[in-house]
Amino acid sequence: MDRADIVHENFLRRVAAGDLPAGRPPAGPLPATEAVSVFRAACLSRALDRQARAMQKAGQGFYTIGSSGHEGMAAVAAALRPTDIAFLHYRDAAFQIARAGQVPGGTPAWDMLLSFASSSEDPISGGRHKVLGSRALNIPPQTSTIASHLPKAVGAAYSIGAARRHRPEHRDLPDDSIVCCSFGDASANHSTAQGAFNTAGWTAFQSVPLPLLFVCEDNGIGISTRTPKGWIAASFAHRPGLRYFACNGLDIYETWAVASEAADWVRSRRKPAFLHVGTVRLYGHAGADVPTTYLTREEVEAEEANDPLLHAVRLLDEAGALKLDGALAIYEETCARVARIAAEAVTRPRLKTASEVMASLIPPKRVCKPTNGPTPEARAAAFGGDLKAMEEPQIMSRLINWALTDLMLEHPEIALMGEDVGRKGGVYGVTQKLIGRFGPDRVIDTLLDEQSILGLAIGMAQNGFVPLPEIQFLAYLHNAEDQLRGEAATLPFFSNGQYTNPMVVRIAGLGYQKGFGGHFHNDNSVAVLRDIPGLILACPSNGADAARMLRECVRLAREEQRLVVFLEPIALYPMRDLHGEKDGGWMRPYPARNEVIRYGDVGVHGEGTDVAIVSFGNGYYLSRQAERRLAEAGVKARVVDMRWLSPLPADALVEAVRGADRILIVDETRRTGGIAEALMALFTERTDVPLARITAEDSFIATGPAYAATMPSADGIHKAAMALIGGTR
Repeated sequence: MDRADIVHENFLRRVAAGDLPAGRPPAGPLPATEAVSVFRAACLSRALDRQARAMQKAGQGFYTIGSSGHEGMAAVAAALRPTDIAFLHYRDAAFQIARAGQVPGGTPAWDMLLSFASSSEDPISGGRHKVLGSRALNIPPQTSTIASHLPKAVGAAYSIGAARRHRPEHRDLPDDSIVCCSFGDASANHSTAQGAFNTAGWTAFQSVPLPLLFVCEDNGIGISTRTPKGWIAASFAHRPGLRYFACNGLDIYETWAVASEAADWVRSRRKPAFLHVGTVRLYGHAGADVPTTYLTREEVEAEEANDPLLHAVRLLDEAGALKLDGALAIYEETCARVARIAAEAVTRPRLKTASEVMASLIPPKRVCKPTNGPTPEARAAAFGGDLKAMEEPQIMSRLINWALTDLMLEHPEIALMGEDVGRKGGVYGVTQKLIGRFGPDRVIDTLLDEQSILGLAIGMAQNGFVPLPEIQFLAYLHNAEDQLRGEAATLPFFSNGQYTNPMVVRIAGLGYQKGFGGHFHNDNSVAVLRDIPGLILACPSNGADAARMLRECVRLAREEQRLVVFLEPIALYPMRDLHGEKDGGWMRPYPARNEVIRYGDVGVHGEGTDVAIVSFGNGYYLSRQAERRLAEAGVKARVVDMRWLSPLPADALVEAVRGADRILIVDETRRTGGIAEALMALFTERTDVPLARITAEDSFIATGPAYAATMPSADGIHKAAMALIGGTR
């Protein structure tokens, strides 16, 4: 027999016979009606698990992870408020069901069965994935199995206090709410989780408000690998900055009492706590996993004998809240009801086309109140002597700083965060003076952990802020790229656009720094960013464009709820000259505040028809140098600045090269996985013009005299263009 059937038959037999597992008597203030409600939620969770397995066997349901053994989480939900946002472990169906009982009009069985059936009518994901989640219940969907949702839970908790000090227009979480974040004992070992625990403790240690309840559901095993007995308690009972609570998740009375105590502690003190809930895992890990392939039959049967539903029946009976026959009747009626609902759910429509699947990649636009901008007096107070300097051409880093200042003056919901962005003003001075202008609440110096920086931004974005996190160097993003791919970008996709993570991630990157840092500080790989559906990747080549594009990036995040990465070329931060020493050819005046480069607009310098050179960032700068030499040789060229690297502004690029006899692509990223691959495909498919590319080599970048040896140069661009057009005119 299937283990689920064995557990089911054991429950029916043992309750009917009064053969219930021993345990402590019921203790605590859980009211009888509430206790029965918790049991009903647990029964529905169990019935849904059994039905999901049946649907899967019949080809009407799909991959699923069950919640059996973790039904005690219904008591945790009962101890919280429905306004407490919950980032849930994938075994927390009972939590969601119990919360649905706290909100009028909830239909958890129908909703979750639609999800099991991958119906397009599934109210959370629209049929894209079997996920827990509900907008009405304040439960964003999670698909993670490695605790990658913990950093954003820290960010959401931080945002509650931040929103009290600077209330964003689209604030979602009440001032007195807390954040609940649950996960398994195996996931607690993941580096992402450990970073979140450390960040929470680091923050609380400094008395910064962080109302966060971590809930570790300890069933003693991760897929097939046992968690050493006592490991979770030993790891967390005395962790700095985290108050530790523990309960037996098989006892709904104890769980409710301890969870209530922990929640009250977090809510009143605005500090993080760790709730350690002992559970069991019934059946296998997921899908068709068979536990007896890695556990002995005796071990499996011992877990099954500890069925939390059997413990709940005993406790309810001893408390006088529900007799055995009443509990059995609830269980049987719930199973029958779920089967009836499932028969209807599997008939509901499913997604069929690519366009239907992709419809939620781009979030819906958000209505924002129009802003008039700061008064001249407020702007003068913020900028001080910089106002007069705006009359003169400036380097890129300074123009980005002024653009950030204007944007933060206009939109008080903007918050910057990152290592060294505050007091130091960034490694390259891009955020200098901002902490003095806006204070540490809006310019947040973080600890050194890129996952936590992005998690802080993701969590704050879910409470109405428009975060501008900074990753200090592009190479450091690779420590945390899943926060963008697996969390930020997937949230609108798996919530059918009901939840979003709007933000602008500023990253200093690319190559051409002379003699500094090697590959950690000169990184020309953007493949991971181009591979994330829905993410917009922008890269300016000069200071004025950077200011205009940054304004558009903030608009995209604020109004269109987009996830944007703003890649700032480090080598161009201080660039002054273009062709000769002290010519000032690469400095620009600060553009008027109403000047914007819209998403998808490309730049074109010159009208030459012999060759169109298409590039971006440092490549555009070098192409402009090569273009002058080509003109001296009689070659009429134009230089196209892409600006927007992903998704490619395909129509604008094709229009920009129209009329040119040749196309030369100059790509400072690597030959394999670089921008040029996409451009070659685009122009091959949509033009009949001869083309070539010059790219960086498939190599890391060296320090010292060879700092640019593996990347395009002005000489190399000139040579490639001459070869493409057949020699000197």
